[in-house]
Amino acid sequence: MFSRISAITFIFGSTCLAWFILGATLFVRTDRSRSGLGGRVVSSWGAPQQQAPPSACYQRPVEKTVEAEQEGRKVSRTVRQEVTRTLPLESSRIQVGLQLEHRRKGLLWYATYKVTFAGAYAFRNTSAEEQAVKFVLTLPAAQAVYDDLIMKINGAPALPVGGQGTAHAVARVPAGQVARFEAAYRSQGLDSWRYSFGADVTQVRDFVLTMVTDFAAIDFPERALSPVAKRRTAQGWELTWAYANLLSGFEIGMAMPQKLQPGPLAGEISYFAPVSLFFFFFLVFILTTLRKIELHPMNYFFLAAAFFAFHLLLAYLVDHISIHAAFLVSSAVSVFLVVSYLRLVVGLRFAAVEAGLSQLLYLVLFSYAFFFQGLTGLAITIGAILTLFVVMQLTGRVRWSEHFAPRRV
Repeated sequence: MFSRISAITFIFGSTCLAWFILGATLFVRTDRSRSGLGGRVVSSWGAPQQQAPPSACYQRPVEKTVEAEQEGRKVSRTVRQEVTRTLPLESSRIQVGLQLEHRRKGLLWYATYKVTFAGAYAFRNTSAEEQAVKFVLTLPAAQAVYDDLIMKINGAPALPVGGQGTAHAVARVPAGQVARFEAAYRSQGLDSWRYSFGADVTQVRDFVLTMVTDFAAIDFPERALSPVAKRRTAQGWELTWAYANLLSGFEIGMAMPQKLQPGPLAGEISYFAPVSLFFFFFLVFILTTLRKIELHPMNYFFLAAAFFAFHLLLAYLVDHISIHAAFLVSSAVSVFLVVSYLRLVVGLRFAAVEAGLSQLLYLVLFSYAFFFQGLTGLAITIGAILTLFVVMQLTGRVRWSEHFAPRRV
């Protein structure tokens, strides 16, 4: 009996080693896919976007007296310099629409999206003279495409001039008057969209931003302000951030919902596989011992191989079909291998009922628990406790000394 257990333990350990190698291979393939294809996604679709409020400024000449040393004596002279003055931003009205469009490359899904942006800003010329004001909009990402870029100043269309990640327009603003600057565009990005007030703690006056999403699984990045109001729509959410006078170093942002990643998920399932096989071997060993069914260690070897076939097939199917379809096909193949094999070794009833249901529980359902992030550990724990309870009830009156006693020849 002990030699039989030792042989089964060796088979279990060898299969565990194969699973660890398979899991490591999956994570290496995933990292290569991320490093090799991630840049292609950014170049073809766009990078994470962070929009900043526009600025308005003008230049005015200022005479300044400077001292210089000439022929051993100090000489004062007056120079004329151009000084940049910034107009204060008095109000912001912003509309943002986000449309999620996941894209798959290799073993990874990328949370790409389309964004429509429209902002209306009010700047006041606080000087005593009319000024030629330059309105500058910093574009949210260098690696992005901006379609239908429109700028208006006091309702009149302005020709945007681009350069070094910005677009600007110039208009004359009378002294003491408010200029309404409007900017709108369509673009696309990756993973997240943010609206930043500035690098440091910034004061924001009369600010309203309304964001409409076509997805329900909303999430906010770290150091992001929560909306003050939200309303459920047919497809997603309408979120509103409104502040009369805000002083904050945080920003507004939306993190795009992520899909289950085929590569990392298959790798995690492979690393978990030894627990699955342990429960299956443990239950099969108990049942065959109680029923006096003879299973040779070579039988356990083929059962372990059938379990390993599930993870091996899953690892290479996820490259070509969806993770759910790959999981279904791999499960069906592995269960078929086990049931059809034990049908020949033991019989159809034990193969289909005891072994088949055990594999369905410990391989299929336990592995499927990884599809529900945050609940995997709880599902495994509940399954382990239920298994322990069932086995304890089945073996409560068993005299183990008789089962493990050396056989008489």
